[in-house]
Amino acid sequence: MRKFVFLASLFLSISFTSSFAQNAFDLVVVKTEGKGKNLKIVSGSEKLLTDRNAYDNQPSFINEYQLVFSAADEDGNHDIIVYNFESDKFTNLTKTADRSEFSPSITECGQYIASVVMEADGTQRIWLYPTNFGEPELLYDDIQPVGYYDWYDNKAAMFILGEPNQLVYAQSRGNILTLDENIGRSIKRRPKTDQITYLSLDNPQELSEGSALELQAYDMKEKNKSSLGKSLPGSGDFIWLDKNTILMGRGNQIFSRKWNDNIWNKIGEISIDSHQNISRMAYSPDLDVLVVVMERINQ
Repeated sequence: MRKFVFLASLFLSISFTSSFAQNAFDLVVVKTEGKGKNLKIVSGSEKLLTDRNAYDNQPSFINEYQLVFSAADEDGNHDIIVYNFESDKFTNLTKTADRSEFSPSITECGQYIASVVMEADGTQRIWLYPTNFGEPELLYDDIQPVGYYDWYDNKAAMFILGEPNQLVYAQSRGNILTLDENIGRSIKRRPKTDQITYLSLDNPQELSEGSALELQAYDMKEKNKSSLGKSLPGSGDFIWLDKNTILMGRGNQIFSRKWNDNIWNKIGEISIDSHQNISRMAYSPDLDVLVVVMERINQ
């Protein structure tokens, strides 16, 4: 897999014992065993990676041993933090007082960490932060407000906030393709395919566990849209373990299913008394760990 080393070492500027925010989120690490459809959570292996009454969210692996996420500081600004599983150290990739960085991820070229940046005037666009700590670059100056995104052919498929929300793809400068609208916030390229996948908010199926949404796939080569079945009822975030296996969480439980099978199978549960409601997730097959976001319970 792609591997790089950060050339500078900055210390995490936020205390993981500080207390200032409500509706706080933490990152929880849990060990896994098996791969793909056979993945299981190792019971009792869960531990808090972050533990503070603040916003630590949107994790993404950038190589086999480093994770990035968005974290709020004591002033309410959000920075990109890198966690190294080998050294067990946190590092600030950004420390900006005039803007906030969200949804960090590695670009396909491996030279940048991309982020949705809320700029000083409230504009939301994608910026690129060099992995060698060079000066950041604006990716698309005229595409905003961006909420979320993923990559295909070194270009971004983006969730654009609006009424309704839209899924667009930057084919080239001046050629912005609208792929769909009224979509959920999870946008994921299906591994080893040409498909951008997302949840449609049209025609939800109301069940006792919550709404089940249609998982849609837009094929970037064929230029067509297809259905990959229903989401886990009551859940709006998903990831792909591989091109055949989808993972979603609900409450404190985690489920998986094959892309062509609507049966969701429970693969484990995370038991932490201080936290509930799994949302975003990131998986490392090299480390055999799953990182999940959970909401703190006010006690």
